[in-house]
Amino acid sequence: MTRLNIEKLLGGEHLALRGPLIAVTNPATQKVVWELPSASKQDALDAIEKSASAFKPWSRRTAADRSKILRKWYELLSANENELATLITLEGGKPFAEAVGEVRYGAAYVEWFSEEARRAYGEVIPSNALDRRLTVMKEPVGVCAAITPWNFPLAMITRKVAPALAAGCTMLVKPSELTPLTALAVLKLAIDAGIPPGVFQVLPADEATSVQIGEAFCNAPLVRKLSFTGSTEVGRILMRQSSVTVKKLSLELGGNAPFIVFDDADLDAAVHGAIASKFRNAGQTCVCSNRFLVHRSVHKSFVDKFLSAVQCLKLGNGMDPGTDVGPLIDYHAIARIESVIKDAVAGGAKIVTGGSPSELGASFYEPTVLVDVSPESEIVREEIFGPVAPIVVFDTEEEAVELANASIYGLAAYFYSENARRCGRVLGALEFGMVGVNTGLISTEVAPFGGNKQSGFGREGGRAGLEDYMTMKYACSAV
Repeated sequence: MTRLNIEKLLGGEHLALRGPLIAVTNPATQKVVWELPSASKQDALDAIEKSASAFKPWSRRTAADRSKILRKWYELLSANENELATLITLEGGKPFAEAVGEVRYGAAYVEWFSEEARRAYGEVIPSNALDRRLTVMKEPVGVCAAITPWNFPLAMITRKVAPALAAGCTMLVKPSELTPLTALAVLKLAIDAGIPPGVFQVLPADEATSVQIGEAFCNAPLVRKLSFTGSTEVGRILMRQSSVTVKKLSLELGGNAPFIVFDDADLDAAVHGAIASKFRNAGQTCVCSNRFLVHRSVHKSFVDKFLSAVQCLKLGNGMDPGTDVGPLIDYHAIARIESVIKDAVAGGAKIVTGGSPSELGASFYEPTVLVDVSPESEIVREEIFGPVAPIVVFDTEEEAVELANASIYGLAAYFYSENARRCGRVLGALEFGMVGVNTGLISTEVAPFGGNKQSGFGREGGRAGLEDYMTMKYACSAV
């Protein structure tokens, strides 16, 4: 992509920012893709004031008016699919085909909420008295702020911004310092679609300033809601900081998804689902299968089939045709993976494929499978966020469920079984916000996305996604 093309995609909204330069690096080549100015804390405070000023005019527009603008934004995102996907790959490393999929997925949220904008229905309650009419209205919560991660630099923004704008809220976004370019391109297309000044703003920031901007979002009384996708550790910090102003929060935090293969599973289907769930974006997604729990009687057969599939995956630069698994985001991710693998091997695990950094470059790691993994090892207890699949053996359905639930996290889970009664029992017993039953892909704009336990609360997508950006007003009227 040429320098001129990037300039055209980003627009000029960020040029007046007052912070130091951010160098955006391609993790596949370690080369700087682009440099852009960071927002300062004062930029954030100014943006909050601007957002507050824009709130009333935007919220007073008709739902049909907001719907038409969001629909135009969706159309522009779709029309610029290849350019946006290229940008995602350049700054995040994701294989181009996956990046195209992310653009389509992210745009689908804008389309969905352009339609849901017209359906923010209230209700009439049967009265307790003949001279009273009881009604409930739904209203936009106000100025909202979002802090988004690098692994889905487009979709994590659209699935927060689209429902906020559909509800009548205004939105400030602080994207990851690792992937700010996609965020600015998304903003440019939103402006082109007719979203008014101040309604949607993006504040790219370097690592140090990101902390200050997060604090500004939390401390500002004008910001009535904060949405965050990221680690549980940072989520706890944001909860504490937001308690001062008692904000409405949506937190999509860490995951530790189990992938259970029962003795009556279709093993070919399970392997297909495991590959899709584990190695998407090099294992760097919050709903990636983190630990594989396989019944002893099918363990060898599953491992043999799984290994054959893993060894066929092509590791490479995301822009190279045929790449299945791209680089990790940076060297910190490599160090993390090497640490958890070392701990697992010390506990008796065996590496049966992969297990080493690749010669392709500093951020590449071979797709890896471990067997004989202890349930007590760090690689099972904590989120890996990389292309590593640890396999644990179990003997009974009850043991599998107990192992799956033995985590502070409760975001996503997957299991494979051909027994309908077992599917019902296990689905009811798993303590997770989302469950894939005989499938490894669960995300869609029409369903609520979110977790339980220390994976957070709030939902994105579906009807619940709009509700999270609205408040209820009950009216008791004398008649």
